[in-house]
Amino acid sequence: MKKLVNFQFQRPEDSPGYVLWQLTMAWQRLIKQQLDPLDLTHTQFVLLAALAWLSRLQESVTQIDIANHSHTDRMMVSKVLRTLESKGLILRQEHATDTRAKVVTLTQAGEQLIQKAVQVVEAADGIFFSKLGNQLNPFLMQMLHLLPH
Repeated sequence: MKKLVNFQFQRPEDSPGYVLWQLTMAWQRLIKQQLDPLDLTHTQFVLLAALAWLSRLQESVTQIDIANHSHTDRMMVSKVLRTLESKGLILRQEHATDTRAKVVTLTQAGEQLIQKAVQVVEAADGIFFSKLGNQLNPFLMQMLHLLPH
């Protein structure tokens, strides 16, 4: 007879973590499907969007600013930004006063692509979360912001 594993929940669907994981996977598949025609990965999109957002707020944006804003690993950010640079979507230059830092800017092609990508992703989000309706969507956002990120 097999030894049974004890679970807190009677069914996997009763576990918030499991349900969140399933929803995250479904949402990521949808976003990937929408970004594939633009030749962007989801991570590339997030970092370009972070750069675009931060560029609205501050004069110069560094790789560390992007990593901090997106809550991602600095080495991964550096690697992905190199890829975006090779695609001609961003420029990376030494910081004027901190030689260890890289200032990152969008190229014109990068600005055009991220604008299109933002529209595509926001439309996909609208479709995915529309099942919650207008009343539950703000409630979900309040609940999500209570969790650590």
